[in-house]
Amino acid sequence: MRAKNLIAGAAFDPATVKAMGEAFDQAWAIIAPKFAGAQPLIVENARLGLAQFVIAAATTHGADVEKLKAAALRSMSPNLQA
Repeated sequence: MRAKNLIAGAAFDPATVKAMGEAFDQAWAIIAPKFAGAQPLIVENARLGLAQFVIAAATTHGADVEKLKAAALRSMSPNLQA
């Protein structure tokens, strides 16, 4: 929940905030299985990290959901190595 609040409170126009939320949800759906069975704090930290990457990507990619998702997933990839 904190991750979604971080995105919702980001200083962007409403269309970009909406796109960031969509990109976050789509990216999380892809990486969530990597955190199956993980401790809640680890999951929450991963979600916060993903939200931060989505927000950072929005400075370059604006409201393009696919580009936001792709950039966030690339940024998260070092953290997902098994």
